[in-house]
Amino acid sequence: MKKLLITLVTIIITGGSALIYSQDDGALNALHTVVPFLTIAPDSRAGAMGDAGVATTPDVYSLHWNPAKFAFIDGKAGVGISYLPWLRNIVPDINLAQITGYKRLDDNQVIAASLFYSSLGDVPFTDDAGSYLTTFRPNEFSLDAAYSRLFSEHFSGGIAFRFIYSNLTGGMYSVGEPTKPGTSFAADISGYYQSKILIGGKNGLVAAGVNISNIGSKMSYSDDQTADFIPMNFRIGTSLNVDLDDHNRLSASLDINKLLVPTPNGKDSTVAVPVALFTSWGDAPGGFSEELREFTLSPGIEYWYNKQFAVRGGYFYENQTKGNRKYFTTGIGLKLKQFSLDFSYLMPVAQNHPLAHTLRFSLTFDINSNKASSTN
Repeated sequence: MKKLLITLVTIIITGGSALIYSQDDGALNALHTVVPFLTIAPDSRAGAMGDAGVATTPDVYSLHWNPAKFAFIDGKAGVGISYLPWLRNIVPDINLAQITGYKRLDDNQVIAASLFYSSLGDVPFTDDAGSYLTTFRPNEFSLDAAYSRLFSEHFSGGIAFRFIYSNLTGGMYSVGEPTKPGTSFAADISGYYQSKILIGGKNGLVAAGVNISNIGSKMSYSDDQTADFIPMNFRIGTSLNVDLDDHNRLSASLDINKLLVPTPNGKDSTVAVPVALFTSWGDAPGGFSEELREFTLSPGIEYWYNKQFAVRGGYFYENQTKGNRKYFTTGIGLKLKQFSLDFSYLMPVAQNHPLAHTLRFSLTFDINSNKASSTN
């Protein structure tokens, strides 16, 4: 029962990709991790731009995408709340929410923290004979703290620490053995670069970012279970922002991701965490061509009018043999003084996809300062 529940939860939380992919092609070999909710975009801005955020201009949700961006943020402090009803096309009661905030210490240093919570709805438990035992609501969360520092006029670095908790079974017994919540400790290491440029006589900003996230211990749900990898991830990307005139700004961004975990049926799926960070770049049984299929792409665009109204769009691409998530995203944003309200909507390429009609809502409150910033 335990193994089945964990498998079903993984399928549900990642969007049911394995349920919609035809296995007529024997090359299906998706990567597997526990607590996959950590890879879901929690905020509406990035969610509207195809899940791109490693090199976009800094905002209060930067801890998830690239903590190093906080050093360039224009503000003394800020708080954001985001809500995500997940998989409403097939499940009525799965929800994700995040509360996050930052505080500037001085011109060079910023600290931040966040709580990302996932409730997986009511799950009925039965015994081996199929008789009803109880109903439990599985839940997972991560608690993060980050530090970002400006090293030069153009470059900053960041580090984050994360505690991860996953309770999928409520301590129920499986094959005579008790289960337990899974826990893990992880860290992120990130960098961010930005520079002002001129494009056709117009002011612009070019940026690049990298974030290696969720570098942490494996997780298990019982004493006799082999521990599984959490979603250690390599994210790199770039963005270009252009001020078309005093009232109009257009930006384009691209994120590239790769999970740093062993490929199933690869050279060795039982390696230690430090080893996996390196061997995951070349352990796919299909060789280099299969390694390339493990990268996901997230191009996105954003248009701002008068720094008050935003329109966004994007696309997320994952190879069909590695999960087959392909979807367009769109959204809008409204900023009134210190308050911002953002909304995003997801449109899968496949028909009747579990992710269809996915919405995100984000509310932000910023305490502005007189600090000049090129991100405005």
